Amino acid sequence: MICGTLLSILSPLARLCRLASPRTPHPSPLRVLDCGTGTGILSITALKLGAAQAVGYDIDEWSVDNARHNAVINFVDDRFKSLLGDATILNKVEGTFDLVLANINRNILLADMPMFREKMASGAKLILSGFYTEDAPMLVDKAKTLGLTLQQQKEDQNWCCLVFNS
Repeated sequence: MICGTLLSILSPLARLCRLASPRTPHPSPLRVLDCGTGTGILSITALKLGAAQAVGYDIDEWSVDNARHNAVINFVDDRFKSLLGDATILNKVEGTFDLVLANINRNILLADMPMFREKMASGAKLILSGFYTEDAPMLVDKAKTLGLTLQQQKEDQNWCCLVFNS
């Protein structure tokens, strides 16, 4: 578990994703997909908490390089892959994921949710953040069309996080 000090310095968005992440052991090696990885903090946290593998992607080259660097200095680089591109990069990623994290703005989330859904294993969780509370109904409606079920909603300083099950 992340110590309270680290949680206090994380952005409200990352805190929401972390607070909404599963806290019970997963029965098999957990694969994590981190969409809009940025610094890689969500992937690195998942790996430190026991995930077997994480794949992150971002449209920003600096972020991809920074995420790789952060994985190295946190000794998880052997289980982390950082890719440059938008959601179409997922066409080149093999397999499915048990946990999909996406901390991106509402419009990108709406456009990319079908790709996220395609990469979700049976029983997987999708955690979305990076949008305002008033945008949640649009995302929930989109998720329903993809066969996802809302499990929880968390809010912090008008930012929102949604957790769905496949």
